[in-house]
Amino acid sequence: MSAPIVAPVHPILRMPLLGLGVFDMDDETTARIVSTAIGLGYRSIDTAAIYGNELGVGEGIRRSGIDRSELFVTTKLWIDAHDEVAAVRAAEQSLERLGLDHVDLYLIHWPYSAGGRHRDAWRGLEAAKKAGLAHAIGVSNFSPEQLDDLVALGGEVPLVNQIEVHPFHTRSAERAVHDALGVVTESWSPLARGRVFGEPRLASIAAKHDVSVAQAVLRWHVQSGLVTVPKSADPGRLVENLDVFDFVLDEDDMTAIDALDRGENIEPDYYRLA
Repeated sequence: MSAPIVAPVHPILRMPLLGLGVFDMDDETTARIVSTAIGLGYRSIDTAAIYGNELGVGEGIRRSGIDRSELFVTTKLWIDAHDEVAAVRAAEQSLERLGLDHVDLYLIHWPYSAGGRHRDAWRGLEAAKKAGLAHAIGVSNFSPEQLDDLVALGGEVPLVNQIEVHPFHTRSAERAVHDALGVVTESWSPLARGRVFGEPRLASIAAKHDVSVAQAVLRWHVQSGLVTVPKSADPGRLVENLDVFDFVLDEDDMTAIDALDRGENIEPDYYRLA
């Protein structure tokens, strides 16, 4: 049996460039998939309080038998805890469910901007980090303007902004802002909830490199300097998704994928939360 593939880590974040997302999985499925994925070489697991499966993530980690120090675990603060005290308590509750004493990355899941509450939430994340509950803190789904609001507070700059990025929504303008601020861009729904599989131009690029469409698209994320956490509950797909580090897309491939951008959100209603 060949050794498992382990993704290289981001030079700043020290987080594997490719990990596992567990959105929309129940606890038992999550435990099984997390344990399987870790055995296959995954070292980054991304969950959230609102997913309702932090218990499953913790159980999957325990079943895997891997040392905690080898893993990078992310969870997220929901909009019901957007003040300093509530955010710290929410972090503690997430850790109780995970069965961990800290997470490697704690994110504000969505910016609840009414009355500036995203600023209050950020102060809470800073307090959670200071208390040792999280080694690093960041945000998710923040606009450049909302990032500026946090930077203006004069404290920590978010290390990460996890946003929707895929070939149909490349977010080049936002990514440029992140780069200028020193914020790492992390992609959610990197395969556009499967919509990439119906795109002929992606199929052509994949065939050129003798890889799957998913592998071609995930390679595009990696070569674009993005961290990403694709979801799969299929062991074969888990192997395939991680196996993207032994080929390189050429400049024409990258340009062709960038050109698929049409500003398409997979779930426009999500953005009403902000």
